[in-house]
Amino acid sequence: MDAKNRAARLKLMAFDIDGVMTDGRLYFTEEGKEFKAFNTLDGHGLKMLQKAGIELAIITGRTSGAVTARATNLGIAHLFQGVEDKRECLGRLLTTLGMSWDEAGYMGDDVVDLPVMLACGFCAAPANAHEAVRSRASLVTREQGGAGAVRAACEFILAAQGRWDQAMAPYLQAPGALPA
Repeated sequence: MDAKNRAARLKLMAFDIDGVMTDGRLYFTEEGKEFKAFNTLDGHGLKMLQKAGIELAIITGRTSGAVTARATNLGIAHLFQGVEDKRECLGRLLTTLGMSWDEAGYMGDDVVDLPVMLACGFCAAPANAHEAVRSRASLVTREQGGAGAVRAACEFILAAQGRWDQAMAPYLQAPGALPA
């Protein structure tokens, strides 16, 4: 089955953080506090998926206050940090939500993401993901992690589900024009 058909069935899309929503680098202050840089284009893509009715989740192996803040900022309720077995974590979430693996997607960048990615009906990877991940992903974006890869995946999903025009409609109306 091709990527478009796989993405058309999604009801939930989950994402890794480091290397997907960020560039994968870890930043620490002299005091040892960690911080991360997130891409605003990615964030708006996630909001567009939410508005289209797709559940979002973050499942990451590391734990960071910056990730908690970003998830809160984006209204992502399903946040799982410090996860060793991402597949098991997503499986529990799917059971809770009453969804199947075919209705789930995951975007990851490294070999630790492969078990969860391969269990999902759809999986995506940024352009700079590990080769083993890129070669098995349903979709590999042209963009790198932290530089619009999440946005590209979101737009691909919206288009596959026939929701792209609806998602774009609010931005394409002339000032003062009434909605059609």
